Amino acid sequence: MVHAIRFHQPGGPEVLKWEEIEVGEPGPGQVRLKHTAVGLNFIDIYHRSGLYPAPTPCIPGLEGAGVIEAVGEGVTSFTPGDRVAYAGGPLGAYSEARLMPADRLVPLPSWIDDKQAAAMMLQGMTAQFLLRSCYAVQPGETILVHAAAGGVGLILCQWARKLGVTVIGTVGSDEKAALAAENGCTHPIVYTRENFVERVKEITEGAGVPVVYDSVGKDTFMNSLDCLRPRGLMVLFGQSSGSVPPLDLGILAGKGSLYVTRPTLFVYTAKRDDLMTSAADLFDVVHSGEVKIEVRQTFPLKDAAEAHRALESRATKGSSILLP
Repeated sequence: MVHAIRFHQPGGPEVLKWEEIEVGEPGPGQVRLKHTAVGLNFIDIYHRSGLYPAPTPCIPGLEGAGVIEAVGEGVTSFTPGDRVAYAGGPLGAYSEARLMPADRLVPLPSWIDDKQAAAMMLQGMTAQFLLRSCYAVQPGETILVHAAAGGVGLILCQWARKLGVTVIGTVGSDEKAALAAENGCTHPIVYTRENFVERVKEITEGAGVPVVYDSVGKDTFMNSLDCLRPRGLMVLFGQSSGSVPPLDLGILAGKGSLYVTRPTLFVYTAKRDDLMTSAADLFDVVHSGEVKIEVRQTFPLKDAAEAHRALESRATKGSSILLP
């Protein structure tokens, strides 16, 4: 028997319980994976709260790193002892060990340690598809990134700088503004005292930006539309402040024939070739030193409720992990 964090009904952090579970042997196409580190992401809160419904009892978590203990029938790409990481599911990462589909695992190069891997896969591949596929940024462009001092935000800022892009980023405090600036955000905006629409218009001399990357949702969405240039793209990839209300599509016409998309990493990496390409691109920029992945907070896995409280209250900066 091993331990895992489970919840039996959606709710606040208090529903997360440290319980014994049975993992079993891997079936065809599966491996048994012993976790060494588990990623902490805002989507875990969406599942726990019921915003994204999940079958119960549920072991949350979509990202982890560890060592393969056993392989099932038909698995030829991995052997016991291999170090691997994953992001994007299926649910079940908040556990000491689990079964995983082998085709969702990525082998880890020797220069990436397990903690760094668990902190970079979901957030890093999210940044990769946002910048390279969802909207392919071009050198010389100026973009807007909300929550620029968060896990995805810091990676977006660094990666965009590498690509020759100027980043305007919103943050909640002067401390986070300094952190975002250190990581490639040219124009940090402290939204608690500055109007980010006015600042974006000032910085772009009234032109607006071609794309907004928004993981905040309800509190930023409508004002973000006013930051876009005509035919600009609003990329809503999270909703930490709550769901965006239904949108009258006529508003998009009135604000300049705007586009809106709600992408997910799971769709952009659904095919194994796309998963491996995204991971390889991420590994390349991290190995080059142009994008740095720093684990800024760690929590014992059994204290996942405390970790969720810290993440929900926006007390964290950058990447956080859980340690089994």
